[in-house]
Amino acid sequence: MQLRNARVVLTGASGGIGMAIAEALCAAGARVLAVARRQEALAPLLKRYPDALCWVAADLTLPSDKRKVLAAAEEMGGVNLLINAAGVNHFAMLEQLEDSDINAMLAVNINAPICLTKLLLPLLKQADSAMVVNVGSTYGSIGYAGYASYCATKFALRGFSEALRRELADTRVSVLYVAPRATRTSMNSATAQALNDALKANVDDPQTVASAVIHAIVGDRRDLYLGWPERFFVRLNNLLPQLVDRGLRKQLPLIRRFSEKPENETLKP
Repeated sequence: MQLRNARVVLTGASGGIGMAIAEALCAAGARVLAVARRQEALAPLLKRYPDALCWVAADLTLPSDKRKVLAAAEEMGGVNLLINAAGVNHFAMLEQLEDSDINAMLAVNINAPICLTKLLLPLLKQADSAMVVNVGSTYGSIGYAGYASYCATKFALRGFSEALRRELADTRVSVLYVAPRATRTSMNSATAQALNDALKANVDDPQTVASAVIHAIVGDRRDLYLGWPERFFVRLNNLLPQLVDRGLRKQLPLIRRFSEKPENETLKP
């Protein structure tokens, strides 16, 4: 796909990976409709790219706000690229989560992208060439302790992407599934970041992920898994899950210890 003059709807545009993607798209000459609840974080980009970037305030868990996005996309002249990058996370063991935490992850991470994609598909199908990009996670392929509900949403998003790609196989709309590994964003709590440090996990910058996503879009890829050895572990988990079970079980005491730390407590590996 050519990005110059592409018409893009981008969710989760006000932070982390989403904001980095917004900047990369604008720099490549795309017209971007940034979907976010608040404008403040986007203000510098809106000032830098006044002709390329516009913003619509929307809470994607609300049907009325999803219709606002549709109206804004129609006003932009249609859309040929939808990037579902909005997401929420909560590091905790399942019994430590409130129902509201679980429901928020389900609503934002899976219900919102499915329903928004359905709403925008008629516009996407009108384009000569179009793409839906769903930003998932390595945790959409590997279940990980402390992230059971989050993993459930990303497993679902991966399945949705695969099924939608097959459903649209006889159309001009393609589907790209993106699976970043740990990324340095505000979505990660202090305890989650401390756990990453303790495990010596690889953590990417949002700009690194955004650059890889842009290249995958331009290259008309069907999926993108970032990071080594994370890509290897995804394949290993598919082939020999019990081997991965044994490896991850060794991390369980550390995961439990960090999940029990209060957010305001100084955390050390």
